[in-house]
Amino acid sequence: MKEIITEYLNSRFSDVLLPQRDINTNLLYFSIKKESLPTIVQALKDHPDFAFTYLNDLTSVDWLGKREPRFEVVYLLRSPKNKHFRLQLRVPVGEGEEVPSLVSLFPAANWPEREVFDLMGISFSNHPQMERLIMPDNFVGHPLRKDYPLEGPGQDYLIEDLLTIHVNEDIAS
Repeated sequence: MKEIITEYLNSRFSDVLLPQRDINTNLLYFSIKKESLPTIVQALKDHPDFAFTYLNDLTSVDWLGKREPRFEVVYLLRSPKNKHFRLQLRVPVGEGEEVPSLVSLFPAANWPEREVFDLMGISFSNHPQMERLIMPDNFVGHPLRKDYPLEGPGQDYLIEDLLTIHVNEDIAS
């Protein structure tokens, strides 16, 4: 399966594939240009022999000081038709750049894309609701970035803004 997929992507999308890095993984992976992400994912999803119809995971990596561009969005696709064969797509992203959203192809990408936006600051173009998911709306910064201060940036909101404490309720009963 690895050889067939590699041959397919190299023959059809060679102009958008980026050079492979030597990484320690047992997964077949491809680094691709961000502009071509929806096209490649759609092709892998619709191809009758591959049928990557399941978005297993979507996350990001901060390569601060180790690699340029700084960020990488990582997608893990699965093919239930082919004994759940897994394929990883890696999309390098620079500071302030956007990645095309995959919500139209995989509705389940909605929350993971918002999580990456919230915690890493990577935005997804054409996302139906690109706003914070985990952190409060008035939170400053993106806490999973490697340059985020461990003690926080000195937030001006109080704990009462985050939690509603029911002092008059008897929570023991």
